[in-house]
Amino acid sequence: MEKSNQEITMIAAVCEDNGLGLDNKLVWHIPRDLKHFKDLTYGHCIIMGRKTFESLPKALPNRKNIVLSRKKNLSYNNAVVVDTIEKAIEETKHDNKPYIVGGGEIYKLFINYSSYIELTRIHHKFKSDTFFPRIDLKNWEIIKRNDVIKSEIEKYNYSFLTYKKKI
Repeated sequence: MEKSNQEITMIAAVCEDNGLGLDNKLVWHIPRDLKHFKDLTYGHCIIMGRKTFESLPKALPNRKNIVLSRKKNLSYNNAVVVDTIEKAIEETKHDNKPYIVGGGEIYKLFINYSSYIELTRIHHKFKSDTFFPRIDLKNWEIIKRNDVIKSEIEKYNYSFLTYKKKI
């Protein structure tokens, strides 16, 4: 596969131990993080696994939803189903900034293909059964950070972190 100018970006919200969720659901509700996710991914391709897609009420609007699954004969309304990483990336070829949106196994598959990580780090512990891969700071650097302090509006302390892969 030829090298492109794409900036594949993984986007996730995780708690202190890199937990993503429990029983295929988020275990926190942070409206500002959901808006952040929507603002970044709007108009772009999003790649996710089958379980992540099935956890959504429907395909996310104004985005090309791409579902990566080993299951044969899958089809969903308003989503493209593929069975390899290469086919998923091929589906994004007209988007210079496609996003990887989960779940845990999909993040592991795409970490070496990604140039950026948009991570919301929630400074709280939650019981989780799905995890984001460990970010090796020898390979990644934080280029942007915005800390949000717990308040009447915000239930938790959290940080919006942008990581860039070191060359």
